[in-house]
Amino acid sequence: MKLSSYAKQIGIHYNTAWRMWKRGQIDGYQLPTGTVIINPPVEQMVAAPPKQQLVAIYARVSSSENKTNLETQAQRLMSWCNAQGWSVGKVVKECGSGINDQRPKFLALLANPQISRIVVEHKDRASRFGVAYIQTLLAMQERELVVVNTADTVEDDLMGDFVAIITSFAARLYGRRRAKRKTALVLAALQQNGTTHEPQTRES
Repeated sequence: MKLSSYAKQIGIHYNTAWRMWKRGQIDGYQLPTGTVIINPPVEQMVAAPPKQQLVAIYARVSSSENKTNLETQAQRLMSWCNAQGWSVGKVVKECGSGINDQRPKFLALLANPQISRIVVEHKDRASRFGVAYIQTLLAMQERELVVVNTADTVEDDLMGDFVAIITSFAARLYGRRRAKRKTALVLAALQQNGTTHEPQTRES
């Protein structure tokens, strides 16, 4: 690299760079024509190793009662990744509500910089809310959250979120056992008033 280009690259005046070279502060040599050539630093001469692309699949169900679904969900994700030619390095299965933002296994995936790609079947398997924020933050780290099934309509998404919120609040107010019944009553009342339709939702 010419001294003039080097000076421009690091943001100093050419005369300043010339004086630094003359004092031996910049490593380089002068051609017979008078042009000064700067030797690149050693660290620039060694090619950086390629970044390891570690793929993790994340399967989630809301409770331990759905463990069978948890296993089949993980199997579907594994098959999908294999079809993409991706080698899966980590399989994570977790029981917990999509509204819960303190799921330890999912948080561990997000915090692990070695995992470049997290694959979920539906976006609500990652979280009921804030998935766009998760994807944006991962993208800033040159990582990604891959959603396999994006076929759900906006209406289905909204209804799924609505049911999840009602179920969560009902569980806090009345306990887990009565939560589903209370949620069903709320939805029945809305349907009777023509406000909504029967949602085709997955468990939260």
